[in-house]
Amino acid sequence: MGYEVFAGNTTDVTTVEQIVETMESRYGKSDRIWVMDRGMVSEENIAFLKQEGRRYILGTTKSHLKKFERQLLEENWHTVQEGVEVKLCPSPDGDDETFILCRSRDRKEKDAAILRPFEERIESRLEAMQARCEKQRRDPQKVEREIGRLLGQNTRAAGLFDVEVKPDENGHAKLSWNKIADRCDWATMSAGCYLLRSNVRDWSDEELWKAYIQLTEAEAAFRIHKSDLGIRPIWHQKEDRVLAHILVCFLAYVLWKTLAALCEKAGLGHEPRRVLEELSQIHSIDVVLPTRDNIEIRKRCVTKPTDHQAILLHHLGLNLPSSLRQTEI
Repeated sequence: MGYEVFAGNTTDVTTVEQIVETMESRYGKSDRIWVMDRGMVSEENIAFLKQEGRRYILGTTKSHLKKFERQLLEENWHTVQEGVEVKLCPSPDGDDETFILCRSRDRKEKDAAILRPFEERIESRLEAMQARCEKQRRDPQKVEREIGRLLGQNTRAAGLFDVEVKPDENGHAKLSWNKIADRCDWATMSAGCYLLRSNVRDWSDEELWKAYIQLTEAEAAFRIHKSDLGIRPIWHQKEDRVLAHILVCFLAYVLWKTLAALCEKAGLGHEPRRVLEELSQIHSIDVVLPTRDNIEIRKRCVTKPTDHQAILLHHLGLNLPSSLRQTEI
């Protein structure tokens, strides 16, 4: 394991050669596989990785998906996880690369939910602008600028619309628009899909996908300390504070993976968040009993778990006490 700290204005794609060479100088040029998301990928970096036969699994931009439209329509998908399907596709350029086409149900719902508000916003504004042009004498250039701002503010869905502004016989703006059917169909078909590329030829589609998906686990490790641990994110300006931040993230990740291992061993899956959410509903209550001698008897009791909580505790091998011992500080 290794890491490097860069200046905050460093572009991700420019760090690949330095990281690769640093890791190889420390640990040797073993038969490792480099896994990178699409933000690290460029043709120059791919050429660099290929120079000395380095193996890699890389994310690609969504624009590459268009080359695999036929494969998206075919049914020979392989389920690697509930809601996730993949398939291997040969390189359209006929080289030694393999492409892994991936389709996620959850990601499809997320993509659709993200696109929908932008699409609806453009559509409603265009309808209003069209009605306004019909009722008022508007300058075509001014209308075009408004449309430019509208599409610029909603770029995710801007490509779905064909908008035209022409002057009528009196020189006033006449607005017409329509949704481009082919692009709408493609947005629907490609929602939830993403593409990976690799020069690893002796792995299955499932093995390649699982190797790449480890990136999401690494990214989640940096989120755990500010979500599940509730620590506020801080914009660091000094290197020693960055290193301290990394340490906290690493310890949080170790804790999280330990909890995940406990859950998996208990037959509760590998996601501890749901178990923690359920068990967090168990509370402690202080019962205070006054006496005639003005002395309070205080006992800290634990609420009785529900049937579901009791099952979770049983699987985890945990015995919940009926009361907690108070310690004086």
